[in-house]
Amino acid sequence: MKLVSGTNNLPLSKEISKYLKTKLTNSNIRRFADSEVYIEINENMRGSEVFVIQGTSYPANDNIMELLICIDALRRASAKNITAVLPYFGYARQDRKVTPRSPISAKLVANLITHAGANRVLTLDLHANQIQGFFDIPVDNLFASPIFVKHIKKNIKSRNLICVAPDVGGVERARAIGKRLNADLAIIDKRRSGPGKSEVMNVIGSVKGKTCIIIDDLVDSGGTICNAADALIQKGAKEVFAYVVHAVLSKDAVQKIQQSKIKQFIVTNSIDNQLKTKKTKIKIVSIAPLLAEAINRISESKSVSKLFK
Repeated sequence: MKLVSGTNNLPLSKEISKYLKTKLTNSNIRRFADSEVYIEINENMRGSEVFVIQGTSYPANDNIMELLICIDALRRASAKNITAVLPYFGYARQDRKVTPRSPISAKLVANLITHAGANRVLTLDLHANQIQGFFDIPVDNLFASPIFVKHIKKNIKSRNLICVAPDVGGVERARAIGKRLNADLAIIDKRRSGPGKSEVMNVIGSVKGKTCIIIDDLVDSGGTICNAADALIQKGAKEVFAYVVHAVLSKDAVQKIQQSKIKQFIVTNSIDNQLKTKKTKIKIVSIAPLLAEAINRISESKSVSKLFK
């Protein structure tokens, strides 16, 4: 087994390699003056089971090209199997046509990864589960739910919990975590007036006097989740926590969250936000053990689905 890391989230790659007690493959990744990506693998890859760890967060297009070129380099180096490990799969929000003559970019990215030479994809909490069907190769979509449940049980002592879905699309995720915590479910009814803009219309469910835990897969500008917290407090919630898998945190998102009514904001390190979140209410939990265990199981042809339980 060989681990190759891109430049997108090197701290996570190092953590995964440490967990697996395997060194990262020696590679040279650099940019030419016109921003073209150049990758050179400095170890023999022939016949190897290779895992390329590269998220596609900001700058998304640069990181996607780096991933594709790295896969191509490994394919031409006669690697036996290439698994693209994507802690965060970019373009996942463009999974369907929402207006006439608009693209389905998630399918396009899936095609690019497949045709570059990947044999398998390992990712975490896809924005829409049906994106797995966009690939013509096996996809293992892991969930951060077990990590969140463990953190909630350890750090939130309130017995009067309620899990909150920030929109209808997040009901399944919130219900799954609520079931493990033996907690009720509430739903935020929101309307989008444009990209990154939303308005809370109603709170479905009783939250009065309860500790609310908002569960979401992705936060970009932070407006939606902060508005949701305001609505919950107005409805009588005692306190609000937020658990988010992918923290994109664009523009002034960190400032919004810092000024919001959310008591603590927990995110994973699927996107590297160490510098952004220092001295804030945003806390980071690691997904490295989860990804490392999945990589190990794929390498040894063992069941990955047991990680969901």
